[in-house]
Amino acid sequence: MPLVCIGLEKEVCTLHVVVFTRSTPDTAARVEVGKDGSVTWGDAAMVVNPWDEYALEESILQAKNAGGKATVIAIGPEQHNDALKHSLAMGVDEAARVWDAALEDADSLAYAAAAAGAVKKLGDVDLVILGKESIDVGTDQHNYQIARKLGWPMLSYVSKIVAVDYSARTIKVERLLEQGRQIVTSRLPAVISVMKDINEPRYPSFIGIRKASKAVIPEWSLADLGVSLPPTRTRTLKLMNLPAREGQVEMLDGTPEEQAAKLVERLLEEKVL
Repeated sequence: MPLVCIGLEKEVCTLHVVVFTRSTPDTAARVEVGKDGSVTWGDAAMVVNPWDEYALEESILQAKNAGGKATVIAIGPEQHNDALKHSLAMGVDEAARVWDAALEDADSLAYAAAAAGAVKKLGDVDLVILGKESIDVGTDQHNYQIARKLGWPMLSYVSKIVAVDYSARTIKVERLLEQGRQIVTSRLPAVISVMKDINEPRYPSFIGIRKASKAVIPEWSLADLGVSLPPTRTRTLKLMNLPAREGQVEMLDGTPEEQAAKLVERLLEEKVL
C-alpha cells in the first residue's frame, strides 16, 4: 500500500516518488531540418531536459524527507539512458526506461499511456513529479494526460510543496499563476508539475557519477507494462526550417527630433501609421 506507516507510538511513513525525465538537445544547439525531413543538431551535446532538473531535485528531497525512495523513468530509446544516469548520480534511488517499437513517433497520448503503465507497474507510487514542459517538443500536455490516465489529481505550476500529511494522505502546494500565488490541498496519490522557483538542483557528486556509470537500467516494453497504445490522435506530417529572416536597415541621421520626424514620415509612406 502507498504511504506505508510503521510504528505504534510514533507514526513513520515512507513516500514513493516517481519522476519522469528525458534527454534533449542542449538549449544552445542549432536545430535544423535536413533535406530528408530528419531533425539534426550537429555535434551539440544531449542534456537532461532543463525543466526536469527541478523535478529530479524535488523528488530526491521529498523522498528523503519521508524516508522513502525516488524512481526516475524515461520513455524513449537508449539515448535517454544518459538522462537516467545523470538522475542516479544526483541521488535518485532507482531508474527504468520504457521503449517499444510501437512508441516510435508516438504522440503525447501514447506517451502518457506508457507513462501511466509504468507507474502502475511499480504499484506503490504516492506522487508523480514532472518538469513544467519538455523543451524538445515544446509542450506540457503529456503531464495532464498522465494524470488523466492514472485518474489522479493534477497540480500544475507548483512553485513550492508546503506540506505532506502522511496520515491524512494529502499534499499542500503553492501554485505560481499569472494573477499571483495560489495555495491548494489535494489528496494523494497525485501528479504535479514544478516550476524552477521550487528549488536549486544539485550537481551530481563524483561518487554518484561513478556509481551511476555502472548502473544497469532495465528496459520495459509495452507488454511488460500490460499497455496497449490508444489510437494516434495527432501526427507530424512535415518538418521545415524557419524561413530566413531578411530585411534592410536604414540609419536616420540628424538630431533626435529630426530623426523622429523622418521616422514618422517614413512610417506614413509605408502606411504603417
